[in-house]
Amino acid sequence: MLRLENVTHAYDGRLVLRDISLELGEHRIGLIGANGSGKSTLARTLNGLIVPDSGRVLLDGLDTRTHAREIRRRVGFVFSDAAAQIVMPTVAEDVEVGLRGRGPTREEIDERVRCVLERHGLAGHRDHPAHLLSGGQKQMLALASVLVTEPEILVCDEPTTLLDLRNIKVIEQTLRGLAQQVILLTHHLDTLAGFDRVLVMDAGSIVFDGAPDAAVAYYTELMALSAPTEGEHQS
Repeated sequence: MLRLENVTHAYDGRLVLRDISLELGEHRIGLIGANGSGKSTLARTLNGLIVPDSGRVLLDGLDTRTHAREIRRRVGFVFSDAAAQIVMPTVAEDVEVGLRGRGPTREEIDERVRCVLERHGLAGHRDHPAHLLSGGQKQMLALASVLVTEPEILVCDEPTTLLDLRNIKVIEQTLRGLAQQVILLTHHLDTLAGFDRVLVMDAGSIVFDGAPDAAVAYYTELMALSAPTEGEHQS
């Protein structure tokens, strides 16, 4: 299980995470907050992409400071911009690259790539240039390239941000069907229906932790209270 102990982090002297302590054990966890609330920074601490200035992030007792490589094998990360995550020329090559050096034989790699492409609707694009895929296909490729490594936990940082409604639904359905624990950052609040737990972040702190409906209601009210008034718009 992922555990955060008094995690604090700053950029250029500006606190973005403020003494956060959490245990993240539920199967489906959502994380919501306004832009700049610290949620993306928090997400990146979960597999050691960011090491906090103080405090610890642990996976079953392993610290991201000292066991980052092992933790990244167990905690996959999907970014909001799939194009930034796609590194190889063709679809199959991009899925395969994460398996290299991990021990599988050539035959095992080929079979795992074939299975994950079929499972996520990309089998017909196996040898296509990855950069020519549609936005939805690129996001599915980014997801497939992480899932082929069989992580235990999947952290998704707003994976539907750049997608149209149809592709948003495809990604949502895919995430709901995964066996892995999923920690999802999103601005699409409807996606959180049926989640086990939703965290709300504001100004670097967790300000609400509870069921989806209650969390969304809290977040909606928080955003309404922080919105500028008409007079402030005109000033």
